Amino acid sequence: MRKYIAYYARNFDYPLFITYVFLCLFGLIMIYSSSMMVAIVREGEAPDYFYKKQLLNLIVSTLPFIVGAFFPYKHFSNKKLMVLMTFGMIFLLIWLWIFGVGLEQTGSKSWIDLGVMNFQPSEVAKLFIILYFAGAFYRKSINNPMENLEPNHIIYPIIIWIFVIFCVGSEPDIGAVIILSGIAFAIIAASGMSFKAYIKFFSVFAILGVLLVGVLLLVKGDKIFTDNRLGRLKAFLNPFEYESGSGHQIINGYIAIGSGGLEGVGLGQSVQKLGYLPEPHNDFIMAIIAEELGVLGVILVLGGLGFIVFRGLHIAMKTKDPLARMIAAGISSWIAIQTFINLGGVSGLIPLTGVTLPYISYGGSSIIMLSLAMGILINVSMYVKLESKKKLRGG
Repeated sequence: MRKYIAYYARNFDYPLFITYVFLCLFGLIMIYSSSMMVAIVREGEAPDYFYKKQLLNLIVSTLPFIVGAFFPYKHFSNKKLMVLMTFGMIFLLIWLWIFGVGLEQTGSKSWIDLGVMNFQPSEVAKLFIILYFAGAFYRKSINNPMENLEPNHIIYPIIIWIFVIFCVGSEPDIGAVIILSGIAFAIIAASGMSFKAYIKFFSVFAILGVLLVGVLLLVKGDKIFTDNRLGRLKAFLNPFEYESGSGHQIINGYIAIGSGGLEGVGLGQSVQKLGYLPEPHNDFIMAIIAEELGVLGVILVLGGLGFIVFRGLHIAMKTKDPLARMIAAGISSWIAIQTFINLGGVSGLIPLTGVTLPYISYGGSSIIMLSLAMGILINVSMYVKLESKKKLRGG
């Protein structure tokens, strides 16, 4: 047992772990600061209501992190485990259809009510697609060189992707659909297949994507093009024209960001969280960070998230194991794409989608799945470190 602990202690990725802990704790502080008025006015609770709930979420997420860090990632290519994960994901999505709940302001049926918390299957789907695609590609590469792969060789992952995208798109959760699509392309790009094969895959996914969009519009068009979503698109084009309606949140986000300056107005001193921003602790938490802590606070968050993304990509490029490469690239891409969508919406670069900021925004299912993903990334990092040591000894 002592040898086992010493083995992990020597190869553990401490920089990645410290950055993860820093972002979670920083996010916890900012959730407390940004959610006080929402807790009192909207929920009728004490000012620390959301803080306590997120603290509990972080405590719960400790176990998934430990499992991810110490459960050998190689097992994710095990056929029985892949089948089990697939049936689990299908069950969750069907359960969402039957028992799902939605929030009035978004019109999205994205949550399953577990009593103590609302669980979001789309968060599970992000990590599932990473592990399933990586495992499926890896298993095919054992008997078939990756550069020779064709779309028909991995028809099952494509079918599973279509099913997941259709279910998540039916909620509808447009932000999650974009992230799931980006993750799929990132893993295919990291698989090692030839450029010609990648173009074929891209074409297949593009055609299927267009067909899926068409089907979703026919089946769920009235729920996708709600007044709220159309308003967000109009507000993106010109938020000041819709200042009293759909552009209200974007404009107040601008005010929060512009008020912060270099050093900010001070922790807890935000004005925009006092009812001007409806979700200051969620998808607009970066606006509150910018207002209270200024450019320096924004740099801290972006620096931490950027370090995780580049660390993950470095791990992916360094390893010779295709499974490790695809998992690391998938997790890094997930965090990078989600961060871009969140910050793009807050800054007005892209339309708002309600996507949260990884490790910072309030959310139970989000922090639990991101913690599990971080554990897996650290697990892969430990393997890559051992791989490098063996190479040096061999040399």
